[in-house]
Amino acid sequence: MWVQLVAIFCVVGIVIGQLLFKLGANAWASSGSFFSIKTLTVLATAMALYGLTSLAWVWVLQKADLGKVYPYMALAFILVPLGSYLLFAEKFQSQYIIGVCFIAIGIVLTVKS
Repeated sequence: MWVQLVAIFCVVGIVIGQLLFKLGANAWASSGSFFSIKTLTVLATAMALYGLTSLAWVWVLQKADLGKVYPYMALAFILVPLGSYLLFAEKFQSQYIIGVCFIAIGIVLTVKS
């Protein structure tokens, strides 16, 4: 059970990291400088989170087969677009939403097997 919880923590960390990278990109674009405090702070936070997530993922891989826990990572393909919709008001076409539904079905089928 701990392994699955840490795997989900890893997915959430990756999702938050991706959203932070987008925030950093937006900060860079608005300031015009990679070296602005806001840009560097957001990007450094995203990188630190990715580092922590990577270490946690290595722990997960010590405890479980990659093939059994890797389907959790596919959740990022659902959660990142949802986060980008909520935080950045990004829009998606219907075929994208259908594709995300297929990913969700695939995750359920894979984890249940």
